[in-house]
Amino acid sequence: MTDSFINYLEFEKRASRHTVLAYRKDLEQFSEFCLVSFEKEDISNADHPEIRAWIIDLVDQGLSSTSVNRKIATLRSFYKFLMRSGEITKDPTYKLRALKTPKRLPEFVQEDAIDKVLDELQFKPDFDGQRDKMVMEFLYLTGVRLSELLELRWKDIDLAGEGVKVLGKRKKERIIPITKGLKKNIVSYRKVFEERFSNLQDSDYFIVINHKEQAYPMKIYRIVREHLDLFAQTTKRSPHLLRHTFATHLLNKGADLNAVKDLLGHANLAATQVYTHNSMEKLKAVFEQAHPKA
Repeated sequence: MTDSFINYLEFEKRASRHTVLAYRKDLEQFSEFCLVSFEKEDISNADHPEIRAWIIDLVDQGLSSTSVNRKIATLRSFYKFLMRSGEITKDPTYKLRALKTPKRLPEFVQEDAIDKVLDELQFKPDFDGQRDKMVMEFLYLTGVRLSELLELRWKDIDLAGEGVKVLGKRKKERIIPITKGLKKNIVSYRKVFEERFSNLQDSDYFIVINHKEQAYPMKIYRIVREHLDLFAQTTKRSPHLLRHTFATHLLNKGADLNAVKDLLGHANLAATQVYTHNSMEKLKAVFEQAHPKA
């Protein structure tokens, strides 16, 4: 039934490729645990004690609460699917509780540091250099997810309308405006793209490698890490850090929370409100510095 569940995620729920792979890996790990620990080959028949034993084993291995909770979410989705399909009559995850996780504010890059990355770094004039520059600019100036950047094609870029069409989670489309500066740099990037590959097609991927092949996640991670290492004073240096930075900087400048929610492609405000904590910290600092009674 795991294959049926994966197909359900991919084709009915339209989950991202990353989510599908993560869920598949979680179920494979649980299947291996049940086989070794309980000699049970079919996890469809697993019960609450067996699931709880796996959770305890993951914690004993030193897995973070966040990672364990994601695996719990996988099992909940899997057994709910089996319930709806009529394969089981009782959900073994019904009494399962998520582990407590420490609240952490999203990290972000300070404005002066991101300015140095985008304005002071000397990117090479060849295709690879200009592509790397576009990766850094696009992630920060649009706030797109890594998966959204990888799936972006030239036909999605509307230079005349100064916007980009992004296909987000669950295949939801949204339009993100682009600045005049980014528009200008996209035109420059398109020029070196055409010089490198000669026959640019609207269906081509926006960010590519080698022979116009779609870029892969680790390539983007390396690009971001290489350039942030020079200026950013953060523990994380990932594509998602630039998304956090995009949202935080907008809110710090007074952007409407609902507008930021729409730009990020969040389903609800709760996911966006986490960034207001960073903005509040900045407001507190200004208050304490300026108010005579602070």
